[in-house]
Amino acid sequence: MTFFRKAELFENFLFFIMTIKIKTIDDLPQAAHDFIANMGDNTVFAFRGEMGAGKTTFIKAICDVLGVEDEVNSPTFAIVNEYRSATAELIYHFDCYRIKELEEALDFGFEDYMECGALCFIEWPENVEELLPGDVVNVNIIVEEDGTRNVIIDY
Repeated sequence: MTFFRKAELFENFLFFIMTIKIKTIDDLPQAAHDFIANMGDNTVFAFRGEMGAGKTTFIKAICDVLGVEDEVNSPTFAIVNEYRSATAELIYHFDCYRIKELEEALDFGFEDYMECGALCFIEWPENVEELLPGDVVNVNIIVEEDGTRNVIIDY
């Protein structure tokens, strides 16, 4: 596993970009540790990537490191799952794949979740883009030909 972090200045704003390279499934726990160590005070994370890129798998690894004891799986039909970390911190895991209209997200209180201060991990954020807070952290998972995952985090 490889880990990179760099800062870029763009129009007087400082952006941090972190890349975690995951070559095998055995790299996941360390990748999750590195991710958590760099979360800072951010709470809303938008996981982007093609179907099968490993969004749910990476979120599961993060939850495992945070001490979640419940089974972590994609909330495709429930849309949101709630977990608690080992320190009783609330974690919300969203799968917005099935959301076709913003009204659907508004109906179940998506905006309230985004403002509650709990950790929010969102899969398929493209379907609720307009409802994401301005300080959302984008987590892009890119699959290379050899199966390596590049997890690129924009802070």
